[in-house]
Amino acid sequence: MSVFKKTLLASSLMLVSSHTFAAAFQLAEQSVSGLGRAYAGEASVADDASVIARNPALMSQFDGAQLSVAAMYVEPDVSLRGTSTNNGVAPSKLDDSSIAPSAIVPAVYFMTPINESLSFGMGIYSQFGLATEFAADYAAGQLAGETEIVTVNTNLSVAYEVSKELTVALGINHVYADAKIVRTFGESPLPVPAATQAMHLEGDDTGYGWNLGLSYQIDDNSRFGLHYRSETDIVFDGEFSNQLPAGAPFNGTAGSAYPGSVELTLPAIAEFSGSHTISEGSSLHYSVLWTGWSSFKTLAAKVEGRGTVFSKDENFSNSMRYAIGADHQYSKDLKLRFGIAYDKSPADPYHMSISIPDTDRMWYSFGAEYQVSKSSSLDFGVSFLRGKTQLFVEKDNLGQAWGFESNGHATVLGLQFNSAF
Repeated sequence: MSVFKKTLLASSLMLVSSHTFAAAFQLAEQSVSGLGRAYAGEASVADDASVIARNPALMSQFDGAQLSVAAMYVEPDVSLRGTSTNNGVAPSKLDDSSIAPSAIVPAVYFMTPINESLSFGMGIYSQFGLATEFAADYAAGQLAGETEIVTVNTNLSVAYEVSKELTVALGINHVYADAKIVRTFGESPLPVPAATQAMHLEGDDTGYGWNLGLSYQIDDNSRFGLHYRSETDIVFDGEFSNQLPAGAPFNGTAGSAYPGSVELTLPAIAEFSGSHTISEGSSLHYSVLWTGWSSFKTLAAKVEGRGTVFSKDENFSNSMRYAIGADHQYSKDLKLRFGIAYDKSPADPYHMSISIPDTDRMWYSFGAEYQVSKSSSLDFGVSFLRGKTQLFVEKDNLGQAWGFESNGHATVLGLQFNSAF
């Protein structure tokens, strides 16, 4: 993957995710059963095989093999309004009503007991990703362009029931990441068309991490869960190119590609959850999720023989997410869910960017599970995400200052099939 591409790719990635999923470029969407509760209680609720993603220790709660297949459709509503410039360009040229395309986030899980104490599970899902698209001739092209990142996490986990109350689990994660990033010059003092590519990067890489889960059953009505996921280091090796004449300023390559690299650390995640039966057929769930974004301070790209061609201070801070939700067994075949959550942004207010227009956001979620047969069920879920309006100014490499007002909301719809064997 091209170095610069990765760098911008990571930045853009944050943009879409930040307004449509969870904090920065983190994704919350690993299951539809959780979606209906705004992901409250994810480390303590044993709904289906998707527990592999948020706490595999919960596999001990199932007597037989389980399969879950999910798909979540994300419809972002991320817009920008220009507020100021320092180069004579009309601020209205910065207006863009839709910078984030819609996306489908799939997931699949399978688990099975090995014996009375040991269970095994495998999950394929995503925890980080994003995509943003601007017109090739967008005025602030050096800050915008096209950015896409896709990550696929394959997790293998085992859970061991230490006692009737306590289960522990350990998992290994293989992360595949693919990225693409394109930037143009836009409106600038340089004698080049606005759509001229200032950089083009594309590539992929893999990394490894681990996760640990604990589940403790207080009594028949209460359970606590704790899950920790380690950092994962991704080193993107790829190619860097642009459309400037060779030897020109700004590392002109005349379209030729040069090898480069970008290092990116996917942050550690820890979640504590509780689930309690409060009346017959009704349960209350809550979660506190911590993400170690402080590991993400600077985004830099290096090109062989050219040194650092891109560097941007991000200065992220650790972030918190709080969720509370409930479910109610409305009838023999129908369970209803709802929940709310508050997602705190890790972004530094002094380092805001249209490639990472992150903001605090609220989740309002509803869902249902319908028992199709004795051994299979369908989950439906919808979440409405509402972010705060942000005002900030960002400068490009030519010293041009661009002022923005950003607004980010999203709607997430999900469908999941579960089967027991």
